[in-house]
Amino acid sequence: MVRADWTIFEEDYWAIHSVLTELLKNANAQSALLIDRTGQLVSSLGNPPNFDVTSFASLCAADFEANTQLAHLIGERDFTTLYHQGADESMYLSRVGPNVIVAVLFDRHTTLGLVRLRVKKAVEQLSAIMLRLYEKLEYRNEEFEPDVDQEFAVHAEAEIDNLFRD
Repeated sequence: MVRADWTIFEEDYWAIHSVLTELLKNANAQSALLIDRTGQLVSSLGNPPNFDVTSFASLCAADFEANTQLAHLIGERDFTTLYHQGADESMYLSRVGPNVIVAVLFDRHTTLGLVRLRVKKAVEQLSAIMLRLYEKLEYRNEEFEPDVDQEFAVHAEAEIDNLFRD
């Protein structure tokens, strides 16, 4: 399920915050961002980047989708991780379940191997948190789904249409 909007309960927020805090500390990374598949920023922790984080989140999601197509071309289902190395700054992206990506920004004060190791552990923890969150949201949507009579819905829709006619 790809959510168009996010509802994060307090306990889930703190669980995500704890995992990302541990990841940053243990990987000696600068920033960690949790991004959904549509490019929405779900959470961000660490040193605020010197760029537009909203655009970054959107581009990370697009990067993963483009690389999924490349994976198909070579016979793979997808790539679960992506790594981009720059002269001074690098980023490591990893899929957290089917719909969320964790992006870790780091510099030369750490190594790719350490980041990969710590991200792997964080992905396991984040996957469990996201699964619980999705279950809560599905239950909540079922619980509060209004039971509307079909005939009433048709008449209400007709009345709304009448309001906007010339």
